[in-house]
Amino acid sequence: MLSLIQVLLLAIKIYTWIIIASAIFSWLYAFNVVNPRNQFISMIGNALYSLTEPALRPIRSILPDLGGIDISPIVLLLILFFVQQLIVNNLAPLAL
Repeated sequence: MLSLIQVLLLAIKIYTWIIIASAIFSWLYAFNVVNPRNQFISMIGNALYSLTEPALRPIRSILPDLGGIDISPIVLLLILFFVQQLIVNNLAPLAL
């Protein structure tokens, strides 16, 4: 049981880094720091988008329109941190 909890926590940490990478990539893309015509950059962008968009889309539909500011990654990170702490504080002691 403890191994399953550790794998779940690792998956949450990896997805957290994917969300952060996606946000940074979107900033780099928006300010033309990276070349959008480069095939490798395009593949990275598409992979990050396809990994994060299914989780961010429902949050974006709930949040009000803030103009050009997208805070849905921040909300998703807060949700992930909450779930992580919920697992650590409630499920991990039961597995010991």
